[in-house]
Amino acid sequence: MITANQLRSFTEQIFVAIGCSEADARLAADVLVSADLRGVDSHGVARLPGYVRLYDNGRINPQPHIRIVHETPSTAVVDGDRGLGLIVGPWAMQVAIEKARIAGTGWVAVRNSNHFGIAGYHALLAADHDMIGQAMTHAAPLVAPTFSLDKLLGTNPIAVAIPAATEPTFLADFASTAVAYGKLEILQRKGQDIPLGWAQNSEGQPTTDANAIRNGGALLPLGTDREHGSHKGYGLGAVVDIFSGVLSGANYGPWVPPFATAGFMQANEGVGQGTGHFFGAMRIDAFRPADEFKAHMDTWIQRFRQAKAVEGQRVLIPGDPERMMEAERLANGIPVLEPVIKSLEELGERFGVRL
Repeated sequence: MITANQLRSFTEQIFVAIGCSEADARLAADVLVSADLRGVDSHGVARLPGYVRLYDNGRINPQPHIRIVHETPSTAVVDGDRGLGLIVGPWAMQVAIEKARIAGTGWVAVRNSNHFGIAGYHALLAADHDMIGQAMTHAAPLVAPTFSLDKLLGTNPIAVAIPAATEPTFLADFASTAVAYGKLEILQRKGQDIPLGWAQNSEGQPTTDANAIRNGGALLPLGTDREHGSHKGYGLGAVVDIFSGVLSGANYGPWVPPFATAGFMQANEGVGQGTGHFFGAMRIDAFRPADEFKAHMDTWIQRFRQAKAVEGQRVLIPGDPERMMEAERLANGIPVLEPVIKSLEELGERFGVRL
């Protein structure tokens, strides 16, 4: 068990060591540790060695000149200059928020970025301003569309944050696949099998092998197969890819650069610039008075909480599990797997930073 402050300090020092400014390192560390606090261990500090490998391979610019390259009163395209997506994402969301202040809504497409952590972190930034926040990103092609043997899409998550009055912010944050690849990485570290429905092998058959993707297999879209609605997950992932890549001028589909997961280092770029994201901010009072809306959000949330549940369960609101986990881990510390500890200690030895 490691405290959030310990992890945050260590992560910040590593980012400074590869050349990030102190302010950027502080923000990047906050994005990663927020994932661990919320129980999304697949996107937390376990990813830190991956960002360093991207830096080592010349894929990350630690001192990026992030800029708007095209805009209208309510839209913009941002070039991330190969910066950490952990930095580019909040920068672009702030542009969307400022656009929304003026025009009612703001929409920002991003190109030339990298992996941006958990989508929910970015969506929540807008909720603090009485706005509905949206964030999505595409990712490395590890996912086979329905009936495909080829990997053409990423896990391509979507997050929507909606503020309430006295109730906590509604936050839906989910991949368009049956599971994020990071969940496979966690089971790989534990030496465990994956449940059926997460992935297919190289011949398109269901598999429980956590290493199936490395051996020619693919992740499955949300729904897992046609009979269970995989065409819907495929459709969601395609929309995210088009908004994040085709609209922004980033790479898309099979050309999206991979994260630094072992076996997926080489980028097969050629149709655009880097990784892309898409952000939105919608001012609530552009539709109805914000206080009135948030009061009704309270009513919405409270009614769903009162739903009659199956025995031994209760109906949760999107964001509840992560909030409960954050409270627990702030109080008791964050559990970090031994293989992750080892990889972090190796980084610490390289850069002279103690965990």
